[in-house]
Amino acid sequence: MTLPAVDSLPAEDVGEEPHARVVLKSGHSDQVRSVAFSPDGRTALSGSWDRTIKLWDVASGREIRTFKGHSDHIWSVAFSPDGRTALSGGHDWTVRLWDAASGRELRIFKGHSTFVYSVAFSPDGRTALSGDYDGIIRLWDVVSGQEIRTFRHSENAKRELEDEDFRFHRHSDTVTSVAFSPDGRTALSGCWDATIKLWDVASGREIRTFKGHRDSIWSVAFSPDGCRVLSGSDDRTVRLWDVASGRKLRTFKKHHRSVRAVAFSPDGRLVLSGDRDGTIKLWDVTSRRKLRTFRGHFGDISSIAFSPDGRRVLSGDYTVRLWDVASGREIRTFLESNCGSALVAFSPDGRTVLLADNKFRFWDVASGRKIRTFKGDPGSAQSVAFSPDGRTVMAGNWKDTVKIWDIVSGLKLKTFKGHRDVTSVAFSPDGRMALSASYKMIKLWDVEKGWELRTFTMDHGSGRSVAFSPDGRTALSGSSDTIKLWDVASGHELKTFIGHSRDVSTVAFSRDGCTVLSGSCDTTVKLWDVASGREIRTFTGHSRDVNSGIISVAFSPDSRTVLSASYRMIMLWDVASGRELNTWHSDFFHDVEFSPDGRTALLRSDDGPMHLWDIAIGTERVRIVPVPFKDDSWLTLTPEGFFVASSPEATRYLSIERGLDVLPIDPAYEMLHRPDLVREKLAGDPDGKVRAAAAELDLDRIFQTAQSAE
Repeated sequence: MTLPAVDSLPAEDVGEEPHARVVLKSGHSDQVRSVAFSPDGRTALSGSWDRTIKLWDVASGREIRTFKGHSDHIWSVAFSPDGRTALSGGHDWTVRLWDAASGRELRIFKGHSTFVYSVAFSPDGRTALSGDYDGIIRLWDVVSGQEIRTFRHSENAKRELEDEDFRFHRHSDTVTSVAFSPDGRTALSGCWDATIKLWDVASGREIRTFKGHRDSIWSVAFSPDGCRVLSGSDDRTVRLWDVASGRKLRTFKKHHRSVRAVAFSPDGRLVLSGDRDGTIKLWDVTSRRKLRTFRGHFGDISSIAFSPDGRRVLSGDYTVRLWDVASGREIRTFLESNCGSALVAFSPDGRTVLLADNKFRFWDVASGRKIRTFKGDPGSAQSVAFSPDGRTVMAGNWKDTVKIWDIVSGLKLKTFKGHRDVTSVAFSPDGRMALSASYKMIKLWDVEKGWELRTFTMDHGSGRSVAFSPDGRTALSGSSDTIKLWDVASGHELKTFIGHSRDVSTVAFSRDGCTVLSGSCDTTVKLWDVASGREIRTFTGHSRDVNSGIISVAFSPDSRTVLSASYRMIMLWDVASGRELNTWHSDFFHDVEFSPDGRTALLRSDDGPMHLWDIAIGTERVRIVPVPFKDDSWLTLTPEGFFVASSPEATRYLSIERGLDVLPIDPAYEMLHRPDLVREKLAGDPDGKVRAAAAELDLDRIFQTAQSAE
């Protein structure tokens, strides 16, 4: 779906000579749950709840590559012993194998029926372990992807003795951490049942259970010599165990909250522990003395790792940080996210686009330049809408307010109080009324006076989406598995549209108000006749992945086509026939909206940028990126790598990448900083100027020259 210059495109196949390309780096947009050093210590991995894995250059802190494929939170990542591949486990019930150099997904290990919390490679890299929410541990053959064995509780002792294939007992609760011993002959698992189990890998038999923790265990690790075990628990302690006897050797007690991560130093003399209070503690194993505390994180420390030489530490909360072990000093914070979850919208005249979270940022569509920013409320907006005249914007959030802001001045004009957890807002066509939706209710407001006019009460389910009809006389709401039509004047329910099997997440009226569109978590889009309530057509084709579902639907201005967005898919449909006109596969798109002229689409992705797409040819025109370190910093980038930015500093999110080597954009800044070409691209490149400039660009030569100079 993206063009060759940007890193959303599938990476080059393994074995191909990599070409230099301009890459937009985004950082993680959600909590980092797992970090790992490569065996040579030159690169590092991080896995996040934003559903991505990132590969970092440790020396510079530059992001090298993003691995995309998981459809939900990533809980665990690991490097293979030779550093050539990586393993990940996620909330989408899968374990995935990746090529580290290219970022290509090599294999999906399927067999878990719930969330995978932890993964680990064996020392020879030929097998892998994974532990899940149901307390099951699976052993995999890495080359074939076949499951070798499942560790689970036997039904009875007699069967365990008689059935040689019935092996690997099951914990009675969630397995949060797994690890191989240094010789690969045994394995550890830590569990929410407060126990640690030691397994014989060859047979799958339980060797011993370590008991002593008083609450859930989150992390376990073998010492480098394999003779000791380390564990961290919700009981605020770190414990050291003797492998041979199962005896507890010592307890490290100075944590204030849960211990979510532990690690041994390569020489086994030091241990690290990560606390939910955002601190990391370094301990001397022999004396139990706390040597120092690393401070700087603000969230839970969910993962920590020593570098192979033991001199540095990697840690993750919402950021990835590198520390010096000897001094406790933070060396660097790897790239922070350019934007978290935000909302997007076209202005009624199509000349401006809005990106809203706890700020409102407006860009000029013709030039790609940001023209205005003002602050909203603390906490991200959950729904936004332009007024019909384009002069104000309304936002609803998780708190108890809906607010209206003046776009020119940035002043807050109205606050509608008394509505909590607002998930959707809409202006009436004349701009005099507004709707807001939340759990089990919809409220109608007088915009000028700020008064609540009426409450529409639903029997069950939350109001996920609301919309006014074109004449403003009726309103539509999506909830549970139904769509409801309401009379605005009386608040009476007029009709219920039944047909979806799961929650309805998005609804829209056609231009004439005679039909409505609905998208559901059941992965279908449905077209309905308003007068009769009859289902006209079902559009099917979106992925049925574990966490898929229709997130957004939109009619084109003439109502002849429809856009629908789900996890990693955007589909364009012909309304009259139900025929699929185009399908674009991409990464984590949410909102989708037609421009008023119907020629472009505005999309929002999980990693922060807005994307403007040419609907006719199905290619991206630009992506628009807010930069976090200054409120006024921004960047607009074409797929070919040409950009316009608020300042040279804003381009820190751009790199030139070739294979595992990455350089800052500086050597190519003058060639790629082309506001004129960005404007041409936004206009659809009518004279082919962007295409011609891209053909003359030799990034390989620029990269080679810059790398030689470095």
